[in-house]
Amino acid sequence: MTTETGTDVFEEHRPVLMGVAYRMLGRVADAEDVVQEAWLRWAGADRSDVREPRGYLVRVTTRLAIDRLRQIKARGEAYVGPWLPEPFVTDFADSVPDASEQAVLADSVSLAVLVVLESLSPLERAVFVLREAFGYPYADIAAMLDRGEPAVRQLGARARRHLDEGRPRYEVDPVQRRDLTERFLAAAVDGDLEGLMALLAPDARLVGDSGGRAKAPLRVLQTADKVGRFLTGVAGRGVEDPSIRLVELNGGPAVLLLSGGRPDTVFQLDVAEGRVQTIYVIRNPDKLAWLAGI
Repeated sequence: MTTETGTDVFEEHRPVLMGVAYRMLGRVADAEDVVQEAWLRWAGADRSDVREPRGYLVRVTTRLAIDRLRQIKARGEAYVGPWLPEPFVTDFADSVPDASEQAVLADSVSLAVLVVLESLSPLERAVFVLREAFGYPYADIAAMLDRGEPAVRQLGARARRHLDEGRPRYEVDPVQRRDLTERFLAAAVDGDLEGLMALLAPDARLVGDSGGRAKAPLRVLQTADKVGRFLTGVAGRGVEDPSIRLVELNGGPAVLLLSGGRPDTVFQLDVAEGRVQTIYVIRNPDKLAWLAGI
């Protein structure tokens, strides 16, 4: 007979804690720091009265993430050009058997949703993540945040309303999305403007995140013509010894472009009505470095 140690229990719940922290912060390194701090709190705590380790650990992680998010907002960091979350490797198809649960998790970690979540207050973001992504009842969330349940319900309603107003409606059909991603990749690599235009919605957008550290548009590009011409104009330029991988990031297929084996660019598409609506391009090397190991 074996008995779980504190380390075993924590490691069992680490993926959930990382999921909470990343959705709260949109930054992998910050999320990892928060989970590490949660581990230190867990290791040093008197756990004799802890009946539900998962709930306890989620509460600790959420509160630490709220504190970290407040620090980030208080610093008011300037960012050069559009900001996108750090890409995050997901494997819901392998780890979550239920298709409807997969869809909810994928949506809650999508780039489109995380961008909108940046505009929420830390408490609104916490309520949204715990309720929408992890299905916690409002009563449990209220206990985690030391708030009354009516107040938590109001926070959740404001967060949902803000999200509905700010997020474009995209389809989450994994088969269609992967097919369009593969066709997009082929057209972009070949510099096939006509092929790209056939995939893009008339009002397609391209959002590039470089943080001023690499070449990328400093403003959002609008219309299929501008997006298509930009992509065919830059395809393959300035990338030494390029190679390409299809990976799953943020709940959907993505293209990872490597230069000499090092991550150079991530492309991810949002799709609706059989057309590409938005192309996210992440080139900030600080956000890509950790992808070298995937």
